[in-house]
Amino acid sequence: MEKLEEFLEWGGTKKDITFLILGGISLIFSIFDLLPLPFDAAWVAIILCGLPIILEAIIGLVTAFDIKADVLVSIALVASVIIGEDFAAGEIAFIMQLGALLEDLTVAKARAGIEKLVHLTPQTARLVKDGQEQIVPAEQIRVGDVLRVLPGETIPVDGEILSGETSINQAVMTGESLPVDKTAGDPVSSGTVNQFGAFEMKATKVGEDSSIQRMIRLVQSADAGKAKIVSLADRWATWIVVIALSAAALTWLISGEIIRAVTILVVFCPCALVLATPTAVMAAIGNATKHSFLVREGDALERLASVSKITFDKTGTLTYGKPEVTDIYCCSSDYSPQRLFRYAASVEALSEHPLGKAIVSGYQKEYTEKPPAAQQFQMLPGRGVKGLVEGMEILAGNREMLTEAGVSLPAQMIDRAERHLDNGCTVIYLSAGREPMGFLALSDTLRQDAAGMIAKVKNTGVDPVLLTGDHGNAAENIAGQLSIGEVHAECLPEDKLNWIDAYQKEDNKVCMIGDGINDAPALKKAWVGIAMGGVGSDIAVDAADIALVNDDIKELPHLIRLARRMMVTIKCNLSFSMALNFVAIVLAITGILNPVVGALVHNAGSVLVIINSSLLLKWKWKGERK
Repeated sequence: MEKLEEFLEWGGTKKDITFLILGGISLIFSIFDLLPLPFDAAWVAIILCGLPIILEAIIGLVTAFDIKADVLVSIALVASVIIGEDFAAGEIAFIMQLGALLEDLTVAKARAGIEKLVHLTPQTARLVKDGQEQIVPAEQIRVGDVLRVLPGETIPVDGEILSGETSINQAVMTGESLPVDKTAGDPVSSGTVNQFGAFEMKATKVGEDSSIQRMIRLVQSADAGKAKIVSLADRWATWIVVIALSAAALTWLISGEIIRAVTILVVFCPCALVLATPTAVMAAIGNATKHSFLVREGDALERLASVSKITFDKTGTLTYGKPEVTDIYCCSSDYSPQRLFRYAASVEALSEHPLGKAIVSGYQKEYTEKPPAAQQFQMLPGRGVKGLVEGMEILAGNREMLTEAGVSLPAQMIDRAERHLDNGCTVIYLSAGREPMGFLALSDTLRQDAAGMIAKVKNTGVDPVLLTGDHGNAAENIAGQLSIGEVHAECLPEDKLNWIDAYQKEDNKVCMIGDGINDAPALKKAWVGIAMGGVGSDIAVDAADIALVNDDIKELPHLIRLARRMMVTIKCNLSFSMALNFVAIVLAITGILNPVVGALVHNAGSVLVIINSSLLLKWKWKGERK
């Protein structure tokens, strides 16, 4: 049996195309009798195109007693040969294989688009051995090897930092746009990018165990066969086989014409019915891929079509996760906002921390004057930075840093800073010569397309809800900017889970969109879970049904409409295939159709179903078209 399976898989698409060409040519020779052969030329199509179908049916019956379309097709094919309708048998085999090839090409095109998103694994690594560095293929790295990673390079395997300090852009794995500071003892993941300092690391997970391979395995799970309607079509196919055999037997007994019975078997094949769902699902997956959605299974799109609420996490989902300076406060008239901002930019110019870079970037956007260079720069981990600017010692950091340096902060300054902190901002306090100057407030920024996306989501009839762990004021502020009416703030992971559970108990189908480990329970509980930021955190990806690879949330309304369009296509395919079968069966019973014409009519229906499904690959809602 294994040898039969190997034969069926040999050559893949190239083999199928070759066999189809030869089979098609043989049918042309057969119908026009172009060559004086000792046998009907249609036998070439029967052997090349029909034999794989028969073998597939035998394997299914013997190994799992799996009664599906190929069983009925095989019976029709054999019956046609027995009554001498060689051309009909060859035609059945040819058109069935043509339909199968079209389905494979649709699936292959969808998968090819997905696979373009996962070519992120580094090809080489810097292996350090006996004090010497050498560049080797990444697949040669073993657990325990010591590697060196330079600024700007992608980390080749999972590991632990041995020496050095840096910041890692982990967006591809965690969805966090802000780089994460790393030092000796901290873990790092393959596929993430080293932004600043060079470091040495010890490999802990390599090859298939590494984080980046999770995305590749995610692609492999994009299987339309998991959709609920697919299993329904399979059950119908089993019953149709039984009904077809019964109808053919009764017609033969009543009419006495075996050709009518054979024609019934030919037109009763549930090929279009079985193809109706998987071709539509895979084409829709291909379309979603072009819009940066990595769909794990067709069932996710089927479920997404019926959602009535979408719950959003805030940080990293509706916001960029990148801070910007939103307020400048001076506690003394001796300092203007520009001067305070200038001193902050001076000491932060040498900092590699994301907050420092945000301050420098904000100053450069606001003013053309360059900040003076800081002398004796020093970074204090977990506190801030300090340096000499224009002869004064400038401290820029958190409240603890200034308190430890003996700087006394006025009550009014503390009160105002607390209000910013309550709204979810980060506050950088500044002092000059051990005297307080004021502070800069930095906050996360709303995604550029967030407001438009929310409006379009509402237009689809789905209600947006904000579920966030932030303070109520910060949540209400974001919700107000986005016109989200329902907000639940200060949510712990279990709170998000409970809210989704409550919605679903009220017969609401909920889609949850999040980006971190804390969102995993909610992603798992929701009717559909969508992970942000590449493939999100490991746990978030395991919990989610769909991953948004590039964080481009403006495509979410398209995904919702695509899911609904997919369901319309599936229903149209099923209705068309059943109607065609019914008409063809009536004509076969009355003797109007013969096996040859029956094969043409029925299998042409299968091809039309596949073509209709393939239209989803480029489908776009008319409101989005230019």
